[in-house]
Order: sequence, then structure tokens, then C-alpha cells
Amino acid sequence: MIRVLFALAFSLSLIGAQEIYATFTVEPLKDAKLAFISSGIVEKTNVEVGSLVKEGDVLAQLENGDVKAMLEISKTALKYAKKDYERQLKIKELIDEAQFDGVSYRYENAKNQLAYQQALLDKTFLRAPFDGVVYEKDVEVGDAVSAMLLKTVFKIQSQNQRKLLLEFDQKNHNLVEVGNVFKYKVDGDERTYEGKITKIHPRADSANRKITAETRANDFVSGLFGDGSILSE
Repeated sequence: MIRVLFALAFSLSLIGAQEIYATFTVEPLKDAKLAFISSGIVEKTNVEVGSLVKEGDVLAQLENGDVKAMLEISKTALKYAKKDYERQLKIKELIDEAQFDGVSYRYENAKNQLAYQQALLDKTFLRAPFDGVVYEKDVEVGDAVSAMLLKTVFKIQSQNQRKLLLEFDQKNHNLVEVGNVFKYKVDGDERTYEGKITKIHPRADSANRKITAETRANDFVSGLFGDGSILSE
């Protein structure tokens, strides 16, 4: 009985709602253009267009033998700097303060050098920033990339999650609120869908006098168009 009354009340509220026309485009909820921020030669690519990836997956990597070698050198330097520091720490009260400071400096510097070399190695791997699907690839094994001239080599978007970017006339800016129902159709699809306004952008476009809002959706192909009505109470 309670459900029936709730449904009736909701239906009556929609009867009194004002319909505000809006058009929209379908965009991925997450979208990223990925580039190497280190210079080098591409040694391996692990994905193709259409590949599903998880956050942290390695999409491609650069030749990094020299960086790995420097990392091992830094590990060795840290190993012996630590031993020297621990020896001097035991007799700290018996040696010159400046001498102990020098040992401490070499130990701390060795740790920093190791962290720096590890960071350089990490930059030779291009990883997925979130779960998604690769929709564009512009890199092959043997390609040279430069940190000075960044080039997008992969484009990745969320696999299923979408957002609809709505545009409605600015004269209705005081009628549309977050939570308003949006009923819509996608071009080429006769079905009617429904969502709720999740975000309203804080400015009007001076060129077309439109305000943008957003609604969440799933599974639509990115780039599709459509229109519908925002139901403002």
C-alpha cells in the first residue's frame, strides 16, 4: 500500500513538473591521453585498440637496461653507506662530530640516489591510470619518444561508465537543480531512458547561451548524440 501511494505521489509530482528541453552528447566518465614522460626507444607494447586494462597495467615500456644498471649501482652504494653509518654510530661519542656528519650525509645521499634511480626506472613504464579500454594507439616497438616533445601514444576511457553532457537554454538556469529527472532518447534508439542531474556547470557559454549539466549513464557508445527533457518541479 505504501509503495502504491509513493508511486502515485511521484506520478502526480511529474504531472506538475516543467519540462526543459536539452540536447546532449555521450562522453566516457573517465578519459585520459597517455604519453611517456621519459625519452627513449619503445621496447615493448602490451595492448591494442579494444584491450581491456586494469589500473596499474603496463601498456608499454622503453628500453631501460642502462637505468636498471644505475639502479643496481645505487643499491650497492647504499648497502656500504649504511654499513659505514652503523659502524660510526656505535662509536659516535668517540669520533669527531664533523666526521660523523660526513658519514651521515653519505648515507642519506645514497638513499636519495636510490629513490631517484627507482623513479627514473618507473618512468620507462607507461601504466593504465584506471580500469578501462584502450580506444586509440599511436606507438610501436622501435619508436623513439622524447620527454621534451610529449606525444600521446594511448587514449583510454572507462569501459562502461558514461556521462551525458547536457546543454539547456540559460534562461532556465534557476529552474534546473541537481537531482532533477532527465528523460531522454539517444539518436537511432527509440527507447526512452531516465537519469538524474548529477552536476551543473557554474557558467553559461557566452557563444551559444547554453548551460551544461551532467547525468550518469552506462554502456552507450562515446560520441553519440540525443535529446530529452529535464523535469523541473
